[in-house]
Amino acid sequence: MGALFAILVGVFVAVAVYLLLARSLLRMLLGLVILGNGINLLILVAGRLTRAAPPILPAGVTAPDGPIANPLPQALILTAIVIGFALFTFLLTLAYRSYQSLGTGDADAMRQAEPVPPPNPPLSY
Repeated sequence: MGALFAILVGVFVAVAVYLLLARSLLRMLLGLVILGNGINLLILVAGRLTRAAPPILPAGVTAPDGPIANPLPQALILTAIVIGFALFTFLLTLAYRSYQSLGTGDADAMRQAEPVPPPNPPLSY
């Protein structure tokens, strides 16, 4: 099961890198989201996927008597999902505003849409 998820992580990262290398801002943002999901899945796989008991100990017990699930990767992934969603909405808003002001979503065309700097005045006569 772990090998299947490791292959899935590789596919997510490969698709994300492909999308991040695109010229379209929307594809770049989708690549960033897919990369975040791939990293979250990587953290989950690194935390060992087991069908063990939940990490809740009964009252009065100080140590588990058998295998339990590791709650730390799950907590890290939950935090990363919230932060990733906030980052995606912020970057989507920036992309929309840049599309409104420049009229294009192409990164190369945005670079060419910058105004030409005015000529410098003479420094001496």
